[in-house]
Amino acid sequence: LIQAYKRCLSALSHCLGGLPDGDQPISLSLAGHSVDTFRYQVSQEKVSIHLPVCRLLAGLHVLLSRTEVASRFPEQLPLSELCPHHLIELPLRCLVLCAQVHAGMWRRNGFSLINQIYYYHNVKCRVEMFDKDIIMLQAGASMMDPNHFLMIVLSRFELFHIFSSTDIRKRYREANKDLVQQNTLIEEMLHLIIMIVGERYVVGVGQVEPLDEVRREIIHQLSIRPMAHSELVKALPENGNKETGLERVIDSVASFKKPGVTGRGLYELRPEWNKHFNLYYHHYSRADQSKAEEAQRKLRRQNGEDTALPPPLPPSLCPLFASLVNLLQCDVLLAIQGAVLQWAMEPSGGGWTESMLQRVLHLVGMALLEEQHQLENSRTDDDVTFNYASRITRPGEAPSTSGSVLALLESLQNIPHLEAHKDMITWILKMVGSIKTIRERTSSTSSITISLGQGLEETVRDKDKAERKRKAEMARLRREKIMAQMSEMQKHFISENKELFQQSMEELEASSSSAEHSSHSSELTCTSQVCVGPWRMGRSERRQLVVCILCQEEQEVRGHGRAMVLAAFIQRSTVLSKNRSRNLPVPEHYNPLFMHPDLSLGIHTASCGHIMHATCWQRYFEAVQLKEQRRQQRLRVHTSYDVENGEFLCPLCECLSNTVIPLLPHASPPDHSVEHPSLEAWLKTTNQQIAVLHSAHRKQSDGASGWVEPVAPKGFKVNFTPQSPFSNSISEMINTFSMSAYKVGLKVNPNEQDPRVPVLSWSTCAYTIQSIENLLMDEKKPLFGSLPCRQDDCLSSLTRFSAACWTSAPLTTVHAHFIRLFSVLVPDSQVEDAPCILNVDMFHLLVYSVLSYSSLHCLEQSGRSSVDSGHRHLLQLITVAHLVQILLTSTTEDQSMDEDTEVSEEQELTCQLYRTLRQHLGSVLPEVSSGWQLWSCVKAAILPFLRTAALFFHYLNSAVPPADLMVEGPGQWEALCSYLSLPSNLLLLHQDHHTLLEPLIHRWCCHPGVRQNLQGGGVIIRFPRECNRLINLPEDYSVLINQASSFTCPRSGGDKSRAPTLCLVCGAMLCSQSYCCQMEVEGEDVGACTAHTFTCGAGIGLFLRVRESQVLFVAGKTKGCFYPPPYLDDYGETDQGLKRGNPLHLCLERYRKIERLWRQHGIAEVIGHAQEANQTLVAIDWQHL
Repeated sequence: LIQAYKRCLSALSHCLGGLPDGDQPISLSLAGHSVDTFRYQVSQEKVSIHLPVCRLLAGLHVLLSRTEVASRFPEQLPLSELCPHHLIELPLRCLVLCAQVHAGMWRRNGFSLINQIYYYHNVKCRVEMFDKDIIMLQAGASMMDPNHFLMIVLSRFELFHIFSSTDIRKRYREANKDLVQQNTLIEEMLHLIIMIVGERYVVGVGQVEPLDEVRREIIHQLSIRPMAHSELVKALPENGNKETGLERVIDSVASFKKPGVTGRGLYELRPEWNKHFNLYYHHYSRADQSKAEEAQRKLRRQNGEDTALPPPLPPSLCPLFASLVNLLQCDVLLAIQGAVLQWAMEPSGGGWTESMLQRVLHLVGMALLEEQHQLENSRTDDDVTFNYASRITRPGEAPSTSGSVLALLESLQNIPHLEAHKDMITWILKMVGSIKTIRERTSSTSSITISLGQGLEETVRDKDKAERKRKAEMARLRREKIMAQMSEMQKHFISENKELFQQSMEELEASSSSAEHSSHSSELTCTSQVCVGPWRMGRSERRQLVVCILCQEEQEVRGHGRAMVLAAFIQRSTVLSKNRSRNLPVPEHYNPLFMHPDLSLGIHTASCGHIMHATCWQRYFEAVQLKEQRRQQRLRVHTSYDVENGEFLCPLCECLSNTVIPLLPHASPPDHSVEHPSLEAWLKTTNQQIAVLHSAHRKQSDGASGWVEPVAPKGFKVNFTPQSPFSNSISEMINTFSMSAYKVGLKVNPNEQDPRVPVLSWSTCAYTIQSIENLLMDEKKPLFGSLPCRQDDCLSSLTRFSAACWTSAPLTTVHAHFIRLFSVLVPDSQVEDAPCILNVDMFHLLVYSVLSYSSLHCLEQSGRSSVDSGHRHLLQLITVAHLVQILLTSTTEDQSMDEDTEVSEEQELTCQLYRTLRQHLGSVLPEVSSGWQLWSCVKAAILPFLRTAALFFHYLNSAVPPADLMVEGPGQWEALCSYLSLPSNLLLLHQDHHTLLEPLIHRWCCHPGVRQNLQGGGVIIRFPRECNRLINLPEDYSVLINQASSFTCPRSGGDKSRAPTLCLVCGAMLCSQSYCCQMEVEGEDVGACTAHTFTCGAGIGLFLRVRESQVLFVAGKTKGCFYPPPYLDDYGETDQGLKRGNPLHLCLERYRKIERLWRQHGIAEVIGHAQEANQTLVAIDWQHL
C-alpha cells in the first residue's frame, strides 16, 4: 500500500510538472490572512473532467486512513513530498467547471460537455469520479490552513473579488458581470464547502462502517418519496461483486408497503430516521433536492413541527482528516457568512438569493452541531478546540464593516421578507444558547449561567410569540375588511337587480312546494311502485336542463327543440358469449332479429357522459376531419382514432368515441282514463291487428282480391301515417346513431333503406343493459343507485333513443319485425322460419317486442287503449316463455342443501308446469321428483331476466325504483316482482291464464327445433348463464414459461415459437410477431394475435406475451397498447421484459382489474388514452403482432 501510494504520488507530480500553467503567481489576502497561489480561470483555460491518477491517489489516501497505516508508520510515508496546493488543484477545477455549467456559462459546446457532466454525477460513475474528487479536496483541506484553502477555492470560482473588496456592494454595479451567474456560482461554492466538511460517510474519512454509507443513501432516496425496490437498486452504486448492499440494511431503515390493484410495492422511510436527513446531500441533483425539501417540510407540518431543516449530526472524522472541521470556524468562512447575512438584510433585488442564505444558515448549523458534539464528549473545557459560538459574537473584520454573525442572525429573525427562514434562524439561536449553557455548566458559576442561557431562550421565545400575535391581528383586520366589502357589493347587486332577485325567489318557493308535494305522493305510493303497465309511476314532470361542453349554453331537452347529443362509442362484443366456436355471420345474409341465447355476438354502447349541441358536435367533427385531411401524406400514420370510421376524441375528456346518442325527453305519464284490457282481450285484439296487416301486405304486393278481408278492430287504421314527435335536428341525430349501430354491428356501409337498421339499434340497447346487469350481479352491487353517472346517463339516453328510433324507419318495416317477433310467442301460420323458444334470448325478445309494439299501437286511433297495457302483457307472455325455456333446459343434479319438508305453492305449481311440458315432449325431458329443487333452479335462473327487465323499463318509463332495490339485502325478489307488476310467485302467471296459455305452450313444445335441441342437435344454453371470466393463470410464472417453451409454431414444422402469446379470453397459445403464422383478414395480411381477435373477441383482444411478461391489448388492426402484467415479484413490481429476473407470482387483484376492464368493454378506451399519452405506440405495426 505504501509503495503504491508513493508511485501514484510520483505519477501525479509528473502530471502536475507544468503547474502553474496560468498567469504569474499572485498573492491573495482576506480576513487578515494571505496565501500565494497562481492565477487560473477555469472559464478561459484548459480543463478536463477525466483525472484518473488524482482519483487513484484519493482512493489510496482513504485506504491509508482506513487501515491506520498513516498513524502506525508515519515515517515511511512521503508526507513531506505532498503539496496540498497541487493535490486540490485538478479536482477543484473539475468541480468549478460543473458549477459554471450549472450557472449557464458554458454555451454552444454541443452534447459532449453535457454528457460528461451527466456521467460525472451519474450513479454508475460518480463513485470513481465525483466522490473521489470530494475526497481529494478533503485530503488537501485537512493538510492546509483552512483560510488558505478557502481563498484558493474563491479564486478558482472567480469570486474572490466579491468578498475581498472593501465596498462589497461594488459587485452590484459591475456591468460586465452577469449577476444571475454570479449568484449561482456563490451557491455552488457554498454547497461545495458543505460537502467537503459534511460528507464523512466513507470508511477512512469518517468513523463509520461500510453499511452506514448504503443506509445513508437509502435514507436520502426515500426522503424524496417512497420508492420501489427496483428504483432503489438503480439509485445505489454497485461494488465489485455487482452488489449494492440494499438487502442488508433496507429492513432497518424502511417499511414495505404492499401494492394495491395499481402501482407498485413501495418502501417508506421509518419516522425515526427522518432526523438523519441532510438537505445538501452530495448525491442529490437539483430536482431531487427540491423534491426532498418539499416532502420533508410537508411531513414536519403534518407532525405539527416547525419547518426548519437543520443539518444532521455527522459522524466523527478519522485522525488523518481530523483538522477538516476547522474550515467551519476559520476567519475566511466567517467573513463569507457575514457578507451574505449582511446582503440579506435588504430585500433581494437580484443581489442575493434565498438559496444562498439557506446554505449559509446550513453551514452555521453544522458548525454549532460540531461544537455541541465536542462539548458533550469532552471532560473539560480545555479539551475542546472548536469554539465557533464565541467567534460568531465578534464583529466582522476588515474589509467587512458589519456586526457579528450572531447579531446579524438576531436582526434577520424578524425581517418580513425572510419569513421562510425564520424557523431555521430560531433553531440556530437556540443552539447558540444551548452551547453557552453547556460551556458555563462546566465552570464554577454554572447556576448563574444556566439562568442566562434560559433567559436568552425566553427572550427569543417572547419575541417569536409577539411577532405571531401581531401577524394574527393584521390577518383578522384584513379579513374583516374583505367581508365588509363583499357584503356591500352583495347589497349593491341586489338593489340593481330587484326584479331578477324577486323572480328567482318565486321560482325557488314554487320548486320547494312541488318537491314537498312529490315527496308526499311518493310516500303514499312507495309500497306500490311499478315501472311497467298502466299503473306505472313515472317521475314528476321536471325540466331537463343540460349544458353543452363546447359552447357552455344551457338548454332544456325537448322533443321539438335543438338536438342535444351524448358522445358515445359503439363496438362489437363477445364478452357475454357462451359459444366462441360459432362462426361470425356473413353480413349480407345475416338477420339479427332473433338473438340466440348463447349471445355469441352483441353490440355494446358506452359513453363518457359529456353533452353537446348536435350542431356544435358537427362543427367540431368537421374540424377534426379537416385537420386530418390537411395532414401531410408522409405524416399520415395511424392515430388513436380513425376519422374515416367516424371516430373522434371527446372534446372534454379525450375519450374515444365514434357516434353520438340524441337526448330525448322523459316518457309521458300513463293515461288512467283509457281502458286496460285483460291479457286474453289484448291478445285477441293484437292477433286481429296482425291479420289486418297481413292482408294489407298481400294486397300491396299481389294486388289480389280473392282473399277474405279480416275484420279490423274498431279505430285501427292501417293507412294512418303518424307525425314525427321530434324536430328535424333530433330526427337527424336519431338517424345518425341508427346508422352507427348498423355500420358497426354488421361491418357494412351505411344503407338507410335496410330493414335491419332499427333492429340493430334495439340490439345495442338490450346487450348493453345485459352487460351492466351482469357486472352489477357479479360485484354484488344494488340494481339501482350504484352505477356511475356516465353509465346511468348512457343507459337512460340509449333506452329512450331505442324507443324512438322506429319513428325514423318505414312503418311497414317495423310492423314486419313485430309480426315476426310476436310469432315466437303466438305461432303464426303466415310467418315462415320462426325459431323455437330454445333459440331465442328472451330479454332481447322483450326489448325488441316492446319497442316495436309502439309502431302497431300508433295505428290505434280509437283512444280507448294504452300502450302501457301492451307492454305489461308482453312482459307477462315472455316471462312465461322464459319459465318454459328454463324448465326445458334445467339440470336435475342433486343438491346438497336440505329440502323443506313442507311443499309450498311455488313448488307445486312448478312441478305442475313441468309435468305439462313432459306430456308434450315425452321422454325427452327427465323426470324430476323434487319440487323444491326445481323451484330453486327456476328462481335462480329467471333472476337475471327480471333484473334486466327492471333496468329496461326503469329507463324507458323514467320510473322511480323502490328503496329495496337500491340496497343489497333481503326482500329483493319480492321488490323486483312488484316493480315489474308481476306476482312474487311467477307460476301464477301460468295458473291464472291456464286456458289461454296451454295451447301456446303446446305449440312451443311441438316446434321441431325444441326436440332436436334437447336430443343433442344443437347447443343448449342453461340458465342462469355463468359470468364469463378470463382464463385461470398459474400462480408461479415459471409454470407459464415452461408451458410456452414447449409450444411449437403450428406452421413451421415443429420449430420453437419466438414470441409465444397466450390469449387471456380463451386460453389459446399463439405464435405472435412471426411471418409464418400470418393470415389474411379482410384482404390484409395480419399476425396471429390480430387474426385471433376477429374470431375470439370481435376485434378486441387481450394477450399475455409470455417471454416478455407483458399484457397486450389489441383493438382492430391498427390499434394496441401494452399493459402492466398481473405477475409481480416479492417487492410488488412487474418485470416487463424479464430484465431483473426475480421470481414472479400472480397478483389476483391485478388480474381481476384486467378482467373487469374487459367485462366493462373498456379495452378500446384504454388503448385510446395510451396512444394519446405515448405517441411511440402509434408507430408500432399492431396488425403484425
